[in-house]
Amino acid sequence: MRCPFCHFADTRVVDTRSANEGTAIRRRRECPRCGRRFTTFERVEELPLVVIKKDGRRELFDRAKILGGCLRACHKRPVRREDLENLVDEVERELRNRLEPEIPSYVIGELVMEKLKRLDEVAYVRFASVYREFRDSYDFKEEIERLAREKEGEQNVRSDKEA
Repeated sequence: MRCPFCHFADTRVVDTRSANEGTAIRRRRECPRCGRRFTTFERVEELPLVVIKKDGRRELFDRAKILGGCLRACHKRPVRREDLENLVDEVERELRNRLEPEIPSYVIGELVMEKLKRLDEVAYVRFASVYREFRDSYDFKEEIERLAREKEGEQNVRSDKEA
């Protein structure tokens, strides 16, 4: 590894540690010529994910867009940013595990909504209102009633198992 300061071609590794929950290796290096230290990270090279938008356009997957949408949906809600980061990690991991180079945007939206629903129902409805383009209060009412029916069904299943 070339030194970023003096450009000497042969630096030595001083320390190696796991980083980012084991998805990267952090190396502290030292240049024998100038004596300065610097850090490098080694990661697995991932193939780019391409998102197919509703209008047919294609763009590179951007986890920051998902996080931004979730942050807006969770505005003034008791949801930690760490939980949202984990949600985005889960979504990205599931998409990459599909081994498909192109993913329709609706697949991403449905995955995000599924995970938000478990995290915070109000945030879920907010996200759904934008994602599904609610037009009026009737659309909100329908979604909330659907959510209530699902919740009631889950409670019935739980009580059946307990009996």
